[in-house]
Amino acid sequence: MTVSLRRKHLVSLKDLTFEEFFQILDVADELKRKHERNERIEPLRGKTLAMIFQKPSLRTRISFESGMNRYGGHAIYLGPEDIQLGKRETTADIARTISGCCDAIMARTFGHDIVVELARWARVPVVNGLTDREHPCQILADLMTVREKLGGLRGLKMAFLGDGNNVAHSLLHGCAKVGMHLSLAVPRGFEPKAEVIEEAKADAARTGAKLHVTHNLEEAVRGADALYTDVWASMGQEAEKAARAKVMKPYQLSMKVLKKAKPEAIVLHCLPAHRGEEITDEVIESPQSVVFDEAENRLHAQMSVLLQVMA
Repeated sequence: MTVSLRRKHLVSLKDLTFEEFFQILDVADELKRKHERNERIEPLRGKTLAMIFQKPSLRTRISFESGMNRYGGHAIYLGPEDIQLGKRETTADIARTISGCCDAIMARTFGHDIVVELARWARVPVVNGLTDREHPCQILADLMTVREKLGGLRGLKMAFLGDGNNVAHSLLHGCAKVGMHLSLAVPRGFEPKAEVIEEAKADAARTGAKLHVTHNLEEAVRGADALYTDVWASMGQEAEKAARAKVMKPYQLSMKVLKKAKPEAIVLHCLPAHRGEEITDEVIESPQSVVFDEAENRLHAQMSVLLQVMA
């Protein structure tokens, strides 16, 4: 049975029902098959997406912009100099102004509260392209990739190594929704937010997913079907880079670590990758790496979201 996501915001994966989550993945798979057959469909003809960027991004911009183009729509890039959120005018005023001219808003911001505020005031769907708290579109693409490569999600184990950051938060929500076990190996003091863990555990109780936070890398990696890592210092944390690198070094995803997982385990990274830091060049270029399939799947997962919320 099809569920309607029309005019729904995607601020956090926790806001999706189980049915909505899987429907997004199913539609993404269908869109990718059409993409591979070079089928030209234009369900977004006449639709305009406003893209707000406080943070620059390669994958977020090209996946949303090329996706809108491919499906007949139009995307408007609004960079930091175009929209000074909360400075030149209020977020509420920006949300209402864009709502009168565009059919949806994608926002990639520093503060999560900004996307929450946009969604509060916008009369059109708001999609979180990344905040300091969550990265929902990335995790939709990640789980699409895992299902594509391993044939399923429920009962598999994901191990995440490094900082309990926005990617880790959205992984908690995503894995809980689909019944995938998740072990996060993080240094002391870098654990995910307690409230995010509790929210995810409420969903995990329904799907059977086991969510575990540990400081022991080997414990997290043992028996894993997929290994995931992210940069040690995110945008805006450059001043902490040296201190973070020292603490995070034992959590590097190397071939030695990869061999502790299942022999067929796949490797994910949301990119950009700092090779030689959180992941070695040998691992990211190994046959087990699906990093660039994962990057492509941002296009299909995000277009699945937009097609459904803008319908």
